[in-house]
Amino acid sequence: MNGIPDINLSDDFRVIARALTIVENDLNGSGALLKSLKFDKSCPVIGITGPPGAGKSTLVNGIIDILLRGGKKIAVLAIDPTSPFNFGSLLGDRIRMASHFNHPDVFIRSLATRGSLGGLSAKTIEMADVLRAAGFDFVLIETVGVGQSEIEITGLADITLVVLVPEAGDEIQHIKSGLMEIADAFIINKADREGADVFANNLKKIIAHSVNEQPPIFKTIASQNQGLVDIAAFIQNANLKQNNRRKLLLTEKVYKLIQQKMMTGIDKKKLQLDIAKALEAGNFNLYSFVDTYV
Repeated sequence: MNGIPDINLSDDFRVIARALTIVENDLNGSGALLKSLKFDKSCPVIGITGPPGAGKSTLVNGIIDILLRGGKKIAVLAIDPTSPFNFGSLLGDRIRMASHFNHPDVFIRSLATRGSLGGLSAKTIEMADVLRAAGFDFVLIETVGVGQSEIEITGLADITLVVLVPEAGDEIQHIKSGLMEIADAFIINKADREGADVFANNLKKIIAHSVNEQPPIFKTIASQNQGLVDIAAFIQNANLKQNNRRKLLLTEKVYKLIQQKMMTGIDKKKLQLDIAKALEAGNFNLYSFVDTYV
């Protein structure tokens, strides 16, 4: 394809990495590459979200181990927050997943949010589709877990796992109703800590009043690999979202992709420089300035 890598059912991680780089940076051929993708519908995208410090990376690491023992091929997109000051990824490659970096059946890629609203990179959808086309059995996406990213994951994942910890305590009363609606399962990690049982019971009560079909609640101690077998089984046996939710999923994807294309050409670094110049010129008006970009 005129230098564009053929990613479909590729076993070459170098080809996959190159394709992801082309898509992430919107390099020449990105559009043609995306349009050439052929999807294996049996490859679900699993979204794993929750607050910082919930142990999501450790949890993902343990789930990978179990899926590998079942002969599965796994891709991971680890969404890292971006500093608003240096525009770089703060977390980089996940240390907790280091044992899998060289495994022939595991592909791990960190992706910076680049200031995307809600924490999910505008390119996440496209990169997940590249990995689906590459023939992985599962694509795991670990989100930043701040702002709206917990809600946004529903526009990306076939199955959404929400990871919480007992320390949330009274904060459980303030969990967004939208988060309750998008969760296919809740995971209470670090369940050996004080208050875990009370937390689980309170969560059950809130779920009962929030949604019609109650998602399962798993208790885990990811650092000790406890409870992870049940989660891996749930991932492998769960039905993908029904037709009505499938429509919602595709609507969210299309909306985000249209939004991304509308923002093409607006560079945040250049925007910052333009703002600096406007401030120096004096009489800066935020809304007049915005009109110059719209």
